[in-house]
Amino acid sequence: MTIRLATLTDIPQILQLIAKVVPLMNAAGNMQWDNTYPNAGVFEKDIALKQLWVAEIDGHIAGVSAITTDQEPEYADVGWDINETAIVTHRLAVSPDYQGKGVAAALMVQAEQVAINNGITKLRVDTNTNNQATQKLFPKLGYQFAGEINLGFRPGMRFLCYEKVVSGR
Repeated sequence: MTIRLATLTDIPQILQLIAKVVPLMNAAGNMQWDNTYPNAGVFEKDIALKQLWVAEIDGHIAGVSAITTDQEPEYADVGWDINETAIVTHRLAVSPDYQGKGVAAALMVQAEQVAINNGITKLRVDTNTNNQATQKLFPKLGYQFAGEINLGFRPGMRFLCYEKVVSGR
């Protein structure tokens, strides 16, 4: 498996991955994503900002993740200082064809590496309350549960917040 920054030529494969993931999320009761989000424009912006990463296996994009410093204002509701720089993982998705192969964990480890390389000690992530897979994954990777929030742009949904502290360089 190779973890690398995404390029614009990856967008068709990324969108195919998302098209496979969204129906499975929705079937499991997780309505966080739909046929309008995430979309090509969101991924194009991530690529322009050099914050979209892909996991590639045998030339196929197996997973995708935006590794950013973008914190939602509602993160303050769990006691986080959102003025403090943190690496935040957004838009984490693994193709159903590659689930169970450590792809999500590898992308989360990449987030940790980005934090360490930039001297950032806090890693943060949120997940929908109906996303059982990430609720198991994040604690396995050393993330601590911080609390539950609403996000203004996703009304009616609840999100669980997790944080990990690492040593900067």
